[in-house]
Amino acid sequence: MNEEKFSPPVLTEIPRFTPEQRTQARSDETELWKPIPPLNLVLFLLTLLTTTMAGAYLAGAEHPLSSLRELSMGLPFSLALMMILLCHELGHYVTARYHRVNTSLPYFIPVPFPSLFMVGTFGAFIRMKTPPQSRRVMFDVGAAGPWAGMIPAIIAVYVGLRLSDVTPLDKSLGGLELGDSLLFSYLTRHFLGVDPNSVMINLHPIAFAGWLGLFITSLNLLPVGQLDGGHVVYALFGRNHAMISRLFVLLCFVVVGGQHLLGLPHWDGWLMWGFLLLFLGLSHPRAVDQETPLNPGRRVLAWLTIVLFIITLSPVPFSLSMPEPGGSAERVYEIVSHGAHALPLLHSM
Repeated sequence: MNEEKFSPPVLTEIPRFTPEQRTQARSDETELWKPIPPLNLVLFLLTLLTTTMAGAYLAGAEHPLSSLRELSMGLPFSLALMMILLCHELGHYVTARYHRVNTSLPYFIPVPFPSLFMVGTFGAFIRMKTPPQSRRVMFDVGAAGPWAGMIPAIIAVYVGLRLSDVTPLDKSLGGLELGDSLLFSYLTRHFLGVDPNSVMINLHPIAFAGWLGLFITSLNLLPVGQLDGGHVVYALFGRNHAMISRLFVLLCFVVVGGQHLLGLPHWDGWLMWGFLLLFLGLSHPRAVDQETPLNPGRRVLAWLTIVLFIITLSPVPFSLSMPEPGGSAERVYEIVSHGAHALPLLHSM
């Protein structure tokens, strides 16, 4: 009897806004770098540990905490993923501080069971403690994170694909297949010079971290609430943001429901995201100046950020392919892919 253990990651960065008295004087508004609070540092170190454990499991370690050697097997994945998340958060933080928006340092979120949540983290977030002065500032802060995170993500994809194994297409082993996005498909063709739909590419952990970086970008750019995409849409469309936010969540339910009824490939995780976004709220905090629109340069960048969302979006990011009957009775880690997307899957045969 087959027994699969996997959990799709829930990674998102949500800059949260906490209203405060606007007239309150703040001596630290012009300070770019502040001492790291103990809580932020502890959460960062814990997340580094849990992502390293998750990477060790992906690399085949049975008990990552049993020895430094086994734990170190997870460092390639962990360091790549943490660098992507850190650059994303620092993009928000540095831009917010530049515009004198009182903002917390990033809070990283570790997971308690890295063997089940195979990426080791639920992401990270910052808190904006004072409202941005204008929609232009809101756009700068919201868009800075995804663009800053894209740089290490693409580097990780390049390095990881170079270290990955390319083999003839064979889906008989089964496994958890990673979905496609326009950008990842292009990068695969460009960096490896192969058609990702005609071969199996056993992804190196660094490549998987890069794939996650693109996936994180698309999740953050969903045009809803206080997600990065919500900030961009609010800055671009102002009060119409509320309608766009509601329509997008409705679209999640309608599309997945329709695909399910028609028997088409789909990812039920979009339903989870729809309910999560409803829980977090679809509205957006107002900037002090709500009326001044984006200038032409920022408007172009806003539309480019929407394009970034489209090319990093994977409609079906995870799908399970069952292995053929028969084979070893051992518990093994296998990397199975289709279309250049692979993920180790722990199973019994």
